[in-house]
Amino acid sequence: MCYKRGILWVKVGQSGTPGAFLPAVLLKPLLEHMFLGEYQHSFDEKSRITIPAKFRDELAKGCVVTRGFEKNLNIYTSEDFGNLIKKAQTMSPTDPETRALQRLIFSGASEAVPDRNGRILIPPFLRAYGDLDSEAYVIGVGQYIEIWSKVGWDEQLKNMNDPEANSRRFAALNLATNGNGS
Repeated sequence: MCYKRGILWVKVGQSGTPGAFLPAVLLKPLLEHMFLGEYQHSFDEKSRITIPAKFRDELAKGCVVTRGFEKNLNIYTSEDFGNLIKKAQTMSPTDPETRALQRLIFSGASEAVPDRNGRILIPPFLRAYGDLDSEAYVIGVGQYIEIWSKVGWDEQLKNMNDPEANSRRFAALNLATNGNGS
């Protein structure tokens, strides 16, 4: 019944506003499988970092930590990493860019399962790659999680908070939320 009412509210929202109204009953399932937010955490003496409580259920069956593209680390659910493997298997091994991408992602991959306190072990070579000392930022970016050093995250924030650069950078992207791409 709530779903049916939610559909009616979508219709009401679409008829009366330029952007569609998406009620919580429809939005919740989409957000349940997304990593969102910014969290500051520290590594313990065993090179473990605490995963935010909001992320732990998605990672409970295991995850994979690997190198990111910008001197950060990426954490994928085991399922999503499996999908990444399948995608990589469709790419041509004769393409040098494909091989470079696969080396970046797969040679640095490390499986992990959060312990009962929500901590995962980050191997020393991954900490070195991300310039991660005692303090780190755990960032939800939708389908995966990023771990940044304080210096690296501060630089990202500086870039993200530049409105002129953002206007140029995102001009070609269609971020319309009304479902029809316009």
